[in-house]
Amino acid sequence: MTQEEVPLQGGNVGAGVVRVGATVRRPAGPSSRAVEALLVHLENVGFEGCPRFLGYDGQGRQVLSYVEGHAGPAPSDIDRPGLVEVGRLVRGYHDAAERFVPPPGAVWDVPVRPDREELVCHHDLAPWNLVRGAGGLVFIDWDGAGPGSRRWDLAWACLGFVPLAPWGELEDDEAAGRLSALVDGYGLDGPSRLALVEVLAERALSMYRLLHRGHLSGEEPWAGLYQRGHGELWSGAARYAGGRYGLWREALGVA
Repeated sequence: MTQEEVPLQGGNVGAGVVRVGATVRRPAGPSSRAVEALLVHLENVGFEGCPRFLGYDGQGRQVLSYVEGHAGPAPSDIDRPGLVEVGRLVRGYHDAAERFVPPPGAVWDVPVRPDREELVCHHDLAPWNLVRGAGGLVFIDWDGAGPGSRRWDLAWACLGFVPLAPWGELEDDEAAGRLSALVDGYGLDGPSRLALVEVLAERALSMYRLLHRGHLSGEEPWAGLYQRGHGELWSGAARYAGGRYGLWREALGVA
């Protein structure tokens, strides 16, 4: 019996992603083989915070395990202890990825150039890609994985999970406390904490630049996202994060 295909909603970039029973099927692309190798590596080293790669179906689509739970764009239901757990999950991934050797000729789909390349990052560790369920915390949507740095990846997580952006509507003290919880969970040392603070605004600005370039060139999905206000959101996040540089330093103990 053919199982029903249920379209999965919520992504701004991916299209054609469906659920079939206990699996997710997504169209294969140039980076699929590299992502496959990464997911197999993570399974082999015991990292449980990602879906399992299960092969390809008869239509050539990548098959992944379906993760039951809730994922949403707003981090408001993740309290400070929850942010500590998120930080630990991000650290667990980075430590596991540090041992990953990409296959020869690996092709990645990373639209935003990172500050440097020291390991394969997820590049979108954010509330909208974190499934929270009975089985724990799992990051999904690995198709944008590729070379980057720990602080670049962690900075994006801070921007989204705290959030370090005007749309969070947090008092400064609350935002600072939530940032500290996430970074404490990650276990970042003193010098790396300062480096993280220094890259927060630039990481937000890098997303704005991508969207703005798409707006000027008409390249999708970036042009459409810019038109729907995402460009303004990320330029605002850059101003918010950069305008509180001293507050973030104090919160992380590097004042």
